[in-house]
Amino acid sequence: MENYITGTTTALVTPIKNGKLDEATFAKLIQRQIDNGIDAVCPVGTTGESATLSYDEDRRCIEIAVEVCKGTATKVLAGAGSNATHEAVEMAKAAQKAGADAIFSVSPYYNKPSQEGLYQHYKAIASSVELPFMLYNVPGRTGVDIQPDTVKRLFDDVPNIMGIKEATGSLERTVELMTKVPELYVFSGDDAIDYPIIAAGGKGVTSVTANLLPDLKSKMVKAALAGDHALAKRLNEELFEINKVLFCESNPIPIKAAMYIAGLIDTLEYRLPLVPPSAENMKKIEEVMKKYTIAGA
Repeated sequence: MENYITGTTTALVTPIKNGKLDEATFAKLIQRQIDNGIDAVCPVGTTGESATLSYDEDRRCIEIAVEVCKGTATKVLAGAGSNATHEAVEMAKAAQKAGADAIFSVSPYYNKPSQEGLYQHYKAIASSVELPFMLYNVPGRTGVDIQPDTVKRLFDDVPNIMGIKEATGSLERTVELMTKVPELYVFSGDDAIDYPIIAAGGKGVTSVTANLLPDLKSKMVKAALAGDHALAKRLNEELFEINKVLFCESNPIPIKAAMYIAGLIDTLEYRLPLVPPSAENMKKIEEVMKKYTIAGA
């Protein structure tokens, strides 16, 4: 367990320039995360537009993250998710080969497998590698919910499954998971409730907002994990407005727009079917950002 990742992890955006992965900017973004106290970066998660990246782009993003984090205290928690189990297995193996420290895998989208299907899916992926492995439950995006009993079964049966990124938005779900599986590492996958999840026993967060404000997010999580609840609560509330506006459209549309406004990425490009936010939402994002100091921008 001493090797397990805890604390603040960032669901990295994937910068795209002229339709291609912008490798130089991606490396700079990761270095900025390291410089601002982030415990682990998460390349090619769903915030990284993994569903529309090619297999080679996925692999390259993980390689860059490993290269930049080498020799630092910041780990690489690599995304390896697909709605085709065999593809997720290949991605997990590639992440391990590239030198990632751990893997997280989003639940299969569109297929709507049964709980038995989810069990077999995750057992196959996690068993194909030796790295610590995290489930990722975001039913609002995938259309399927990994139930607590299935999480417990996976945790009990597959040795390297150590945790879950929990993004149902339900604190009750977090409490249920930790009641049924006390040793499970629960990470908050909803920026607005990061502090309450850690206060309930969570081990960390995987944050979208940390792309923009890694210093503030890291400070909040460190305080929460250290038991400084007054400071953690205050910082979580300070972050509330930016957390909210960064989900005014489908993630990662607003966070990429915010990164562009801050000058952290050169071009505001997405992979279709994602497109830039509406003019009205772009203005909302700009207005809220004025209330925060963007480190390194």
